[in-house]
Amino acid sequence: MILGIGTDLANIERIAGVLERHGDRFRNRVFTAVEQARAERRADVAGTYAKRWAAKEACSKALGTGLRMGIAWKDMAVSNLRTGQPVMQLTGWAAGRLAAMTPEGHEAIIHVTLTDDHPWAQAFVVIEARPLKDG
Repeated sequence: MILGIGTDLANIERIAGVLERHGDRFRNRVFTAVEQARAERRADVAGTYAKRWAAKEACSKALGTGLRMGIAWKDMAVSNLRTGQPVMQLTGWAAGRLAAMTPEGHEAIIHVTLTDDHPWAQAFVVIEARPLKDG
């Protein structure tokens, strides 16, 4: 069953401007070390950050909270599998919210997809509850 769906559209040029003006202060407040390392290795640094920004916004919407109620930017982190597929990890308040909204006897699966077409970056997040398999 679907527990939540979220989407967000971010302007890459806006994120580039924030990076220019606030640099590490912005990076360290919003992105984990893993997210920063990936973005800084990419040819399109601002685009990579913009996609992750959009993913965090989309995830907070899928959790049903938006960025309020104690959720922190770094409670939601995007990394990639070896195949390049993005995955979302939750910690802190976001992980607690996910646990609270997951029905008993189910596990929560977070699906995330990212795309960009300059000057836009977009993310979709779907949170699914799957029944646990009996041992």
